[in-house]
Amino acid sequence: MAPIVAARKRKAVTRDSPEADEVVLSDGGSDFENGLLDGILSQDEDEDEDEDEYESYLQEDTENDENESESSGTDVEEVSVNGLSLKNNGENSHHNKTERALPKFVHSDGRNHAAASEEALDGDASPNYTVAKDANGNPRYIYNSIDPVYDSDDSDAPATTNTIGNIPLSFYDSYPHIGYDINGKKISRPAKGEALDALLESIDVPKGWTGLTDGATGKPLELSQEELEVLRRIQMNEVPEEGYDMYPPTIEYFTSKTEIMPLSAAPEPKRRFVPSKHEAKRVMKIVRAIREGRILPYKPPTEEDEEEQELKTYDIWANEAPRPDHPMNVPAPKLPPPGYDESYHPPPEYLPDASEKKAWEEADDDEKAKDYLPKNHDSLRKVPGYDRFLKEKFERCLDLYLAPRVRRNKLNIDPESLLPKLPNPEELRPFPTTCAIVFRGHEGRIRSLAIDPSGVWLASGGDDGTIRIWELLTGRQVWSVRLDNDDAVNVVRWRPGTDAFILSIASGEHLYLIVPPITDPETEASSREIVDAGWGYAANGSTNGAPKKEPAAHWARPGTRQEDEGVLVKITLRNTIKVISWHRRGEYFATVSPQGQTSAVAIHTLSKHLTQLPFRKLKGLAQTAQFHPSKPIFFVATQRMIRSYDLSKQELLKIIQPGARWISSFDLHPGGDNLIVGSYDKRLLWHDLDLSVRPYKTLRYHQKAIRAVKFHQGGLPLFADASDDGTLQIFHGKVVGDLMENATIVPLKVLRGHQVKKELGVLDLDWHPREPWCVSAGADGTCRLWT
Repeated sequence: MAPIVAARKRKAVTRDSPEADEVVLSDGGSDFENGLLDGILSQDEDEDEDEDEYESYLQEDTENDENESESSGTDVEEVSVNGLSLKNNGENSHHNKTERALPKFVHSDGRNHAAASEEALDGDASPNYTVAKDANGNPRYIYNSIDPVYDSDDSDAPATTNTIGNIPLSFYDSYPHIGYDINGKKISRPAKGEALDALLESIDVPKGWTGLTDGATGKPLELSQEELEVLRRIQMNEVPEEGYDMYPPTIEYFTSKTEIMPLSAAPEPKRRFVPSKHEAKRVMKIVRAIREGRILPYKPPTEEDEEEQELKTYDIWANEAPRPDHPMNVPAPKLPPPGYDESYHPPPEYLPDASEKKAWEEADDDEKAKDYLPKNHDSLRKVPGYDRFLKEKFERCLDLYLAPRVRRNKLNIDPESLLPKLPNPEELRPFPTTCAIVFRGHEGRIRSLAIDPSGVWLASGGDDGTIRIWELLTGRQVWSVRLDNDDAVNVVRWRPGTDAFILSIASGEHLYLIVPPITDPETEASSREIVDAGWGYAANGSTNGAPKKEPAAHWARPGTRQEDEGVLVKITLRNTIKVISWHRRGEYFATVSPQGQTSAVAIHTLSKHLTQLPFRKLKGLAQTAQFHPSKPIFFVATQRMIRSYDLSKQELLKIIQPGARWISSFDLHPGGDNLIVGSYDKRLLWHDLDLSVRPYKTLRYHQKAIRAVKFHQGGLPLFADASDDGTLQIFHGKVVGDLMENATIVPLKVLRGHQVKKELGVLDLDWHPREPWCVSAGADGTCRLWT
């Protein structure tokens, strides 16, 4: 029997040609193109030596195979792969050495892989691979990706992208890939941006961004919508599982029906009939205490003990002796001697007739002058017993028991005499009492209004974005204009002085200077000249080579159409404007934007078209600002404080503390020494600047927030406030030059007429420059003139 020769595996070495390298790099070498592996693919001397040894071993193995083929009589070995027939014999051995050798896949039973694949094709099962050519023309077997079915163990496992297991990714730092997928393909390393790209990605945070890196893929870890929802539920202290019912319907373990038969028919246990050992111990403890005498039985008290326990009383006037009058001496009270009407046989003139007796019986006990009626008896033995004897003695005893031991002098003071004497409101006329004219035309609420210095025209602005000018005495609308933007008109203020006719409007971030074409041509020409004078200054201004800074405001012309309507200047600021306050000379005006930080308060110069920001940092949120009527002092109100600054010395003078939670507005007296403050917490505060920084008077007459306060600037001692409850309060405020006399404040009248719309009532008010008239703007879309 011939010996069995064990099949030997053929080892083949492959050398990559330059053309093949180019093909590989072109297919999947995106990481190589970036230069990430520069220097990694270069061979060293050790690798060359290993390859030479491997080639010599291959050559010896090939010679041995040739010898075996000669001895066995097989001269030709043919391998068929995809229809290609490759022969290997002794003649072309030199050719096989020079060119790439074809790898042979041999099974354990001696068959090559091609034969095994043909047998697999002949059977019922289809092959799970496809045969293709690689870049060198050699056969390449590509196996299909594994698709786990329901019966597979991995059907419920999460789909893992990287199959390296728990190996740290730091092992792959020197490679262009970070692992292999389930098909054995390399997973390329995700590209990382520069520092600027990382900064931009951190600014624009996508949805699901965590800032972490996935340990399996090396990519940024992003959470899905389901994971974000789970995190949100955990943060809100909710159950992470969606659809979980925290309050399921109660399962009634015991029904409400009364069962007739017991649940168990077992007899009662013996322990329920045995006395408790714990109770027996307590009883024996009490018995032992009784035997030792520590607990005595009850004995009824004797008569002697009862006498000792009775309350002892003393008669304080038993040994009464005459003493001199002294505050600490309380003599025994004595009853007055009886009169004739108390006699059993009084004179006939003391006896009442039938009408008097009936009136006394029908009267109440509190209204009766006497507790008895005189009665006539023939003799003393016919007098009956006194029916009120016991009651009177009882009340007498109460008087003695509750009487004070010290005499006190009672002060008879009228409470009304303690109140200050205020003048009669009728003596303080004139002041507005009735509504004379109602101005209608705005759509929506009216936010602001103002009367011009001449007292003839009334300007108003509201949510509809229009500015309307009315004739004050007739209520007729004479002019209106609508601005370009859709913002509401927040503030309307006239420039002081009768030399010009200029109206300032604040709408959103824009400030407009308007010369309405309703006055005489001379006044209109002078007004336009004052407004246009700043354009030349702005054109000729220079910065002397200094670097230009961002301007606080941008002065520009609004356009030809609006200039024809009278809108001459458009000033754009950084934030929404809420307050405009003019200086008494009309050269400067201040604006307040509560939303701005460093640019909250701005002072503008009309003749130079220049805007300045006086405060680099303002403590608190600015609410309003105003100039002093006669001194270079500027007042700025924040939420809780009012600060006064000296513009000439550029220093802080005083911090006024009204004590309000949120200041809404304030106004200065024409004399300059007093101011009034309105707050959103329904308080009106009067401050005397020479007296203290605290309020002199606090008035609480409104049910809701106070929106505006205003002094009369025409010499009349009047001031008013407007509130969200739809009313106006008119006050008399008299200030004298004598420092020893305080201001006189008298409430005069409550003006009602505006309707409250969406919790808003009266939003603004203004006084006539000469007459005791005031106008108010309401959230109901009307203006009212009060005379």
